[in-house]
Amino acid sequence: MTCKQELLRNIEVAIMVKEKKHVIVVGGGAAGMLAAISASRQGAAVTILERNPRIGKKLLTTGNGRCNFTNIYADSTYYQGTNPNFSCSPLAKFSIPETISFFEELGIAHKVEDAGKVFPMSDQASSVLDVLRYELNEIGVTVICDAYVKAIRQSKNIFTVELENGSTFQTDRVVLAAGGKAMPATGSDGNGFVLAQKLGHTIMDVFPGLVQLKLEGPFFKQIDGVKFVGTAEILHKGKSVAKELGDILFGNYGVSGPPILQISRSAAQLLQEKKEVQLKLTIMDMMSKENLRALVTKRFAKRSGKTVEFSLVGLINKRLIPVLLKEAGIRDIKQPAANLSIQEQEKIIAILTDWRFKITGTKSWPSAQVTAGGVATNEINPSTMESSLVSGLFFAGEMIDIDGQCGGFNLQWAWSSGFVAGQSAAF
Repeated sequence: MTCKQELLRNIEVAIMVKEKKHVIVVGGGAAGMLAAISASRQGAAVTILERNPRIGKKLLTTGNGRCNFTNIYADSTYYQGTNPNFSCSPLAKFSIPETISFFEELGIAHKVEDAGKVFPMSDQASSVLDVLRYELNEIGVTVICDAYVKAIRQSKNIFTVELENGSTFQTDRVVLAAGGKAMPATGSDGNGFVLAQKLGHTIMDVFPGLVQLKLEGPFFKQIDGVKFVGTAEILHKGKSVAKELGDILFGNYGVSGPPILQISRSAAQLLQEKKEVQLKLTIMDMMSKENLRALVTKRFAKRSGKTVEFSLVGLINKRLIPVLLKEAGIRDIKQPAANLSIQEQEKIIAILTDWRFKITGTKSWPSAQVTAGGVATNEINPSTMESSLVSGLFFAGEMIDIDGQCGGFNLQWAWSSGFVAGQSAAF
C-alpha cells in the first residue's frame, strides 16, 4: 500500500468512526433487545438501559413459560389500536419468515402448533432469552441494568438521558422501548409514557388488554373454577362487537379463559368510554336451539320423577345447575321435572344459549398480558418508527398504540417494531 493509499484509508476510517451513531435503547424487553441487535448490526454503538437487575424479565412469562414467539398468520387484522394498519409496514419489513429465520440463526429450532402459534422446540422461554443475551454480548452491545430513566432531553441533535441515580448519558439516537403498564412486577410501570409525553408526544388512553372480565352477579363465588367450552360475545346496545369460542372459566370476580382474553379489549375500550357493555355466554353451542329444546324436553319427560336439578346432571357442569336454574327463575329446583311448564323450560333453554351479564370492569394491570393504547401512531413514521416530532427519537413495542390478539402476535409486534426502530436509528 502506497503512502497516498494509506492516507486515503485512514481518512475513510476516520469518516466511518465519526459517522458511527451512538444509540441508547431504553428498555431491555423483547422490542428493546431486537432494536439493540438491529442497530448494532448496522454499525451503531448501542447501549441498553434496563430498569430491572436483568434484561428480558417479561419474556420469560410469555406462552406460560414456553414463549409463543410469533404466529404464522400475523398480519394487521390481528392488531388493534386507533389505526391498526400502522402495523403493516413494520410487519412487512421484519416478517414472520424473517423472524423465524432470525431465531433459527441464533439457535432456536421452532415448531408450529394450533392456530399458527410458534414455539421454540425446547418449550422454554428461557432459551429464547439466552440466545438473545448471547447475541447482544457477541456483537458488543453494552447492557446497563438497574438503570431507571428519569428524563430525556434533546439539545442541538444530542440527547441527554438522565437516570434516577443521577447518572447521565449523551447519545445521537434514542429508542424508547420501555413497555407499557401490564404486568408491573416485570418492571412495566408506564414510565415510558411519561418520558414520551415530556418530549411532546400524545398518549392515547391506556387500559388493560388480554385480561379477565369482572361481571355483575351474586353467585360467582359459588361457581368459581367451573369451566366449559362455549362462546363468549361482547354486546353493546344489543349488537355484537366481538365473539370467540373456546374454554371459558368462571372466577369469583367473573370470567376468564382464552376467548375472554381475546374479546376483553373491546369491552375495556367501551368501558373506558363510559359506555354500557354486556357479555353473552352460550353454554350449549354445539347444537341448534331447536335441537337443544328437543333434548331438554326429552330429558325432563323421560324420567319425570327426577328433580329439575338432577335432570340436568350429565348435560352441564353440576356446580352450574343451581345457579343457572335460579337465573332462569326456577324457585324450587327440587321439584319433579314433570312439574315444569313449557315457559319455564324455555327460560332454561334461553339461559343455556343466551346468558347475559353486565360487565362492570376488567381485572387490573397485574392480571393483564398487554397494554392497550399508548403513543399516538400519527406521530410516528411507520416505515422507520421515528418520531415525527423529535428527530432521532424512535419507538418500539408495547409503548405504541398497537396491541395484538393472544397467540404470539404481541411478541411479533415487539420483534418487528424493534427491528425497524433499531435499524433506522443506526443511520
